[in-house]
Amino acid sequence: MKVLLVEDEKLLANTLKKGLEEEGYIVDVAYDGEEGFFLGRCYGYDVIILDVMLPKLDGMELLLRLREEGVKTPILMLTAKDSVEDKVKGLDSGADDYLTKPFSYDELLARIRALLRRKSESKTSFIKIKDLEIDLNKKIVKRAGNEIKLTKKEFKALTLLALNKNRVISKEFLIDSLYSTDRFVSINAVEVLINRLRKKIDKDYSQKLIHTIKGFGYMIKDD
Repeated sequence: MKVLLVEDEKLLANTLKKGLEEEGYIVDVAYDGEEGFFLGRCYGYDVIILDVMLPKLDGMELLLRLREEGVKTPILMLTAKDSVEDKVKGLDSGADDYLTKPFSYDELLARIRALLRRKSESKTSFIKIKDLEIDLNKKIVKRAGNEIKLTKKEFKALTLLALNKNRVISKEFLIDSLYSTDRFVSINAVEVLINRLRKKIDKDYSQKLIHTIKGFGYMIKDD
């Protein structure tokens, strides 16, 4: 499952990113409202965790703009304000849930799971692109009915590409999404990962799904 975290407190953002990734989520982080709006509008997420107090574009305005753009992703608001008025304003603006800082990490996980359960009622956790099948819950990948064993990071990379099919995903975006922010990761590491993934997904099949877009990144094509 893919999560967008929009939080300007970098220590908190990086701690949450690391924890959520350990739970199996793919996490993108935006440190200001403008970046959060760009990512939230352009990429498909299962949940958006959105702080209210943000630079460049505050969380409440960002929430309104995303809803105006037709983004229906469940949004969990984070705020230091706990007044009833603030909560009502957030919910009326299109938020799906509200969590006041400081909060329990276990409660955050429970609320994310609750939002995902609600979303699953209207959207399947199963991705099918031509003869490629990805079961996001069971973490099972099949091509033409044959199960393919992937490492955790390979599964995350494949899921990220599949969720954004027909869109170019840059190497830098993959680094931010797949690797912890507390250590340096080279572009070469992403290239090696994608080459490994391509051998497992495409090598034995005439129709190739994972494509390199020279100078930009990678894409799964479904056309």
